[in-house]
Amino acid sequence: MEKATMKLTRKIQLLVDLPTKEERKEALDTLYQWQNRCFRAANLIVTHLYVQEMIKEFLYLSAGIHYKLGDEKKDELGILQRSRINTTYRVVSDRFKGEIPTNILSTLNKTLITSFNKDRPEYWKGECSLKNFRRDMAFPFSLELVSGLHYDDEKNAFCFSLFQIPFRTYLGKDFTDKRKLLERVVAGETKLCTSHIKLRDGKIFWLPVFEIEKDEHCLRPEVIAEASLSLEYPIVVKSGNNRLTIGTKEEFMYRRLAIQAARRRAQEGATFSKSGKGTKRKLKAVNSFHQKENKYIRHRIHVYSKRLIDFCIKHQVGTLILVNQKDKIGIAKAEKFVLRNWSYYDLIIKIKYKAEKAGIELLAE
Repeated sequence: MEKATMKLTRKIQLLVDLPTKEERKEALDTLYQWQNRCFRAANLIVTHLYVQEMIKEFLYLSAGIHYKLGDEKKDELGILQRSRINTTYRVVSDRFKGEIPTNILSTLNKTLITSFNKDRPEYWKGECSLKNFRRDMAFPFSLELVSGLHYDDEKNAFCFSLFQIPFRTYLGKDFTDKRKLLERVVAGETKLCTSHIKLRDGKIFWLPVFEIEKDEHCLRPEVIAEASLSLEYPIVVKSGNNRLTIGTKEEFMYRRLAIQAARRRAQEGATFSKSGKGTKRKLKAVNSFHQKENKYIRHRIHVYSKRLIDFCIKHQVGTLILVNQKDKIGIAKAEKFVLRNWSYYDLIIKIKYKAEKAGIELLAE
């Protein structure tokens, strides 16, 4: 039976809730240290997992050797001194002992093992490269470490403690469902799962994972809708005699090209901008246009995908088919201009997420 729940990830900015600047800086430095150790530990873990998986290839120098990746105490053919899960954990825990909480290492180890087992067939066939983690990666932690989550009326924020460091959320002008999700967690109506902390440019971002129930709609699985994603019209969907065109080329493509042209003009004029504080001040206008393009595309994609799912719900569509996507992706890869400005991979991801939330089965041809 299909699960009636799904997991959502949101991005929420956090502020260290300490009185003095020195204490806040010390807490931030600690988080940066944990991020660095987590980055190094993640690369170590996946390297050891790959070596363990490919150890059969390394034994060609010896003949008649039988082995099994298991605990030697439980299996006579086992070549490990402990369980396979514990091997990678002990490697990173012994190396970074006292420099990072063990809960982070344990959660990271479990997450990477699950991910590695999922991608193992591709590794074996040589169709997928081993994951490589960057220094600014988000580090995970389990739910048990989030203590005292509550809403503070005086601070107008949700407050909690993590690793004995007090935090409060900064939602700003939130027009999404972040506040509602946190309120439901506080009320015990929504479950909070393993989450992450990400640091960027001196800011702290919390990536909480919420387990919510899927929306219930009166859908009929036998009713099928076909959606086509193209460059002329972002989405064209039809179900029976009902047809809807979502978005236009002028609305999506030309607006994006206009923002890119404005950014190029800003780059040309940056030479004559006052420096003051170096390149940051000179490129201030250029960076603002870059953010405008990303925000515009992200907003349009959300609007298009929502209108598609609303159309399906209105006509009780239980199955949504994205037709001829492989051919169109091939065309996009062949044309650099289309590949640069198409953005339909992100659109498909948004459609998949909204369809799953609404209980609609999504198929791609």
